[in-house]
Amino acid sequence: MAQKIFIVAGEASGDAHGAGLMAAMLACDPELTFAGLGGAAMNGIAGEVRNWTADAAVVGFWEVIKKYGYFRKEFEKAVQALEDFSPDVLVLVDYPGFNLRLAAEIRKRGIEVKIIQYISPQVWAWKRGRIVRMAKILDRMLCLFPFEVDLYRGSGLDARFVGHPIAEQLSRLRDSEGRDEKLVALLPGSRQREVEKIFPVMLDAAVEMSKIDPGLCFASAAPEDELAQKMEAMASERGVDCKVGVGNAHGLMAGACCAAVASGTATLEAAFLGLPYCIVYKVAWPTYYLARALMAVDYLGMANLLAGREVVREFLQANAVGSSVAAELLRLSGDSKQRGLLASELVEVTAPLADPRAYELAATATLEEVI
Repeated sequence: MAQKIFIVAGEASGDAHGAGLMAAMLACDPELTFAGLGGAAMNGIAGEVRNWTADAAVVGFWEVIKKYGYFRKEFEKAVQALEDFSPDVLVLVDYPGFNLRLAAEIRKRGIEVKIIQYISPQVWAWKRGRIVRMAKILDRMLCLFPFEVDLYRGSGLDARFVGHPIAEQLSRLRDSEGRDEKLVALLPGSRQREVEKIFPVMLDAAVEMSKIDPGLCFASAAPEDELAQKMEAMASERGVDCKVGVGNAHGLMAGACCAAVASGTATLEAAFLGLPYCIVYKVAWPTYYLARALMAVDYLGMANLLAGREVVREFLQANAVGSSVAAELLRLSGDSKQRGLLASELVEVTAPLADPRAYELAATATLEEVI
């Protein structure tokens, strides 16, 4: 009898990881059947996985509250769909606000199913008290970073390091040697609100850098045309010649001599590709104060968290000013030895993530629960 997997992801990155995991599980056992919630990628692998990410990918406490009625209905529909499908394993891909509540409800109703969380919530940065709760409702945690496993030690929750899919996505660019010594990448993030806050700081830095080294050139990346046009207009207003491509962030990371990068996934990608960079990040002040009160770590960048020290400079909030960012980027762009040292450190720090079998390892750890 074919084993059944119910899988839930709630936004674009989770959909991509969910699809990668599903494909790897099918490679191990082509007879598996899937149902659940995800996005276009997951739906493309199994049509029974309903595409809901366009509505479910909501960021921010207030935004979630405004859509409470929608999420309440979707929650009940998910529980009912799971009961009807009667799976052997429930796989929860990231999206902890919804997924951990779903796991708790499944346990409360006494539904017999193994529950696996793929991608650990950032308990190391925010709410470590969640670990006790997760140990009661989950059977296994699949971690992307090796240090996360230690956080669950002693909790009773079976935590496994399965590797980060970044290697499968970027390994072909990791050993690139075609860096342009005069090209500086300005990568302010993919959301409009991030761009509005962070790109001006990066452009101010570009203005300062051009005064010192007029031979430098600048480039950026956006996820879609409309934002790219807005960024080009912002650069033009400040007199910065900055080409903004669409969907070319990884190429820039592989080809620039150095970069300013907004905090987020891009900082890990830049580190993995050995790009010398600094982190720039600004948010609304209330959000910043709340984050600082809740954070349990000393750094924002994943490379620094992995290293346990500041490998790359972090310019956050009040310190995120053009002159400071310019000074750091000029240090890197003007000294090939410093760039080489930082690039080597970044490659070393991300070495545990370089195994290109992350989805395969996650699939194996998942299917152990149904054998």
